[in-house]
Amino acid sequence: MTSSENGPQTLLAVEERVSVRKHTEVTGTVRAHTLSHEHESPVEADLSVETLEVERIPIGRFVDGPIPDRRDGDTTVISVIEEVAVVEVRLKLVEEVRITRRTTSRKMTDHVTVRRQEVVIDQDPSVDAPVT
Repeated sequence: MTSSENGPQTLLAVEERVSVRKHTEVTGTVRAHTLSHEHESPVEADLSVETLEVERIPIGRFVDGPIPDRRDGDTTVISVIEEVAVVEVRLKLVEEVRITRRTTSRKMTDHVTVRRQEVVIDQDPSVDAPVT
């Protein structure tokens, strides 16, 4: 600190500042690639072709129950059935719902708050009445 007798006083201050910077620097490169090689190789296989022939034959008769699938040589026979509704109305008892009423009684003890009001009337003795 410096001072003069009548002059202003001067105070010296020092400030340091730090600055950090980054930069990118290429130090080398890397390359990656793949190579594919092709060649033909003979393949032998036995192939067979199978065809199916579908024939629908209408029958139209009533049967007693389902007919299982069956084979007749190279032919598989699948019977297609249909349910046909016959109009008939009958009553069918499905279920009974039974409701029984039972009454039971038991003793119970509990604590309850009971309130009671009372009216008290005070009367001032009159001057003429004797004091007892």
